[in-house]
Order: sequence, then C-alpha cells, then structure tokens
Amino acid sequence: MRPGTAREAFAAPPAPPLRADALRNRARLLAAAREVFAERGLDAPMATVARRAGVGVATLYRRFPTRDDLVRAAFAEQMDTCARVLDEAVADPDPWRGFQRLVETVCALQAEERGFPEAFVRAFPAAARAHTDAARAQAAEDFARLVARAQAAGALRPDFHPADFSMLLLAHGGLVAAAPADRASSRRLVAYLLESFRARPSRTALPSPGALDLIAWPQPNTAAQPASPGA
Repeated sequence: MRPGTAREAFAAPPAPPLRADALRNRARLLAAAREVFAERGLDAPMATVARRAGVGVATLYRRFPTRDDLVRAAFAEQMDTCARVLDEAVADPDPWRGFQRLVETVCALQAEERGFPEAFVRAFPAAARAHTDAARAQAAEDFARLVARAQAAGALRPDFHPADFSMLLLAHGGLVAAAPADRASSRRLVAYLLESFRARPSRTALPSPGALDLIAWPQPNTAAQPASPGA
C-alpha cells in the first residue's frame, strides 16, 4: 500500500477555527512570510516575518510552532496545485504530457511566487521519519516513476535524471529574479528546456521572445545592503 499521495506530501496542517482578529493576524503573517522568503530565502529569521506582519514573535509561534509549519501554510495553495498536477501526471496514460504539464505548472508558480521553488524542493527529503515524510518520499518516487515511464515511451531522453528538475528550477529562477515581470521570456525558457528534454525534436514552434535585451541586460539586485543584526 502506498504510504501517501502527493497531496499528503505537501499538505499544510489543518488550522483550528479562529476568531476574526486571529484570522487577520494569520493572513498578515502568511503574506509577510511569502514576501520575506522571496527576498531572503526560507531560512530568514522568523522575527523578520513577525515584524513585517506587524505582530509579535509570540503570536507567530502560537500560529506556526515551527518554520516548516509556516512554510507549508504560506505556500499551501501552490503546493496543493503541484500535488494535484503530480497525481494527475502519474495517472495520465501519456507520460510526456503529464511531465510537460508538471514542469510548466511549477515554473508558472515560480514566476508568480519567487519563494515557492525552494519550498517545493524542500518537500522532497531523502529520508522518511514519519507518515508525512513517507508521503513526501512517495511523491519523489512518483516523480521518478513518471520520468521512467516517459523514457520507456521514448518521449523523454534516456539520460534525464529526476534531480535535473531542481537544476531546471534554479535556471528558471535566475531568469525570474532578473526579469520578474517578463512572463514571455519565462515561457520561452521553459519551452527551450522541455525541448532539450525530449528524446526526439518536436515540430512545435517556441513561444514568442520576451523583452530581454543583450545591451540592456537586466541583472538580479545584488547591491542590497546587508540586513542589520536581528532583522
């Protein structure tokens, strides 16, 4: 029996019923978490999230006792979307179609929420210590099985490795960081990457180019001042 589905792997813990003021605090915390994680990564200080939300650290920890709880809740909608697409991809009789849709969905979410890809990758731990971890490991196994099916069907190149998905996200994430508003370039890069993964060239035209320019090449903001201690 499978220990869990992809949805179980990514699901945030159910939240208990809250009063109106507590619901507002929770919403502010989740919005602040997404902003801070996009700016500073998932290891950003919890105090920074609380301060950005305008609440005390104690309030944050009452709502989200661990960093993992906060990350999963902040990206719950995106995680649920990916989990649903992964389950559908595994069930799709056309493994390449499932693989392609999964890649396109995750990259589209990456363009919308810059902190999401790190959260997504962290949802695939190497070991299963409890039911939730076992479900996450099952999700990784499902993806590997999808890859194997697509390769066996002759659609995916035989030297593609499941770990290449993380490399894809890093490459696409660099583009998103440099040109966050250029969705056309994002779609074109994803199409290029998918084409490189194919076992045989396709006849499908690439999406139209975006706004990138070799002369005025946008760069990620690396000139940001270091945060003050405790920020």
